[in-house]
Amino acid sequence: MEQDHPLVRDVFPDLVAELTTLLEDEGERELAVSARDLRLVGECGCGDDFCQSLRTADHPQGQPYGTGHRCVPLLPSEGMLCLDVVDGRIMYIEVIDRPPMHRRSAQP
Repeated sequence: MEQDHPLVRDVFPDLVAELTTLLEDEGERELAVSARDLRLVGECGCGDDFCQSLRTADHPQGQPYGTGHRCVPLLPSEGMLCLDVVDGRIMYIEVIDRPPMHRRSAQP
């Protein structure tokens, strides 16, 4: 169930704020709005020290997204951010060559 996964904005609020701004700048208003409600399904797990990518939806690893997929490259001030979007839904946030993201501590 999706509600079992935390909201990305609760775990990495700075990332979501940046994504929202960059998407607005690119004219991707609908994606910018949806970025606030992304769930953190999992981390990439590739083991590369330059990668902090996040899965925001379930998808079989190594399988193509298929019809309806598009890549949305963004222009951050540092590193690379690129979104995999399928039928208007952000499935994956590629976070490459950026300063370490720090998880927000759980609030009591």
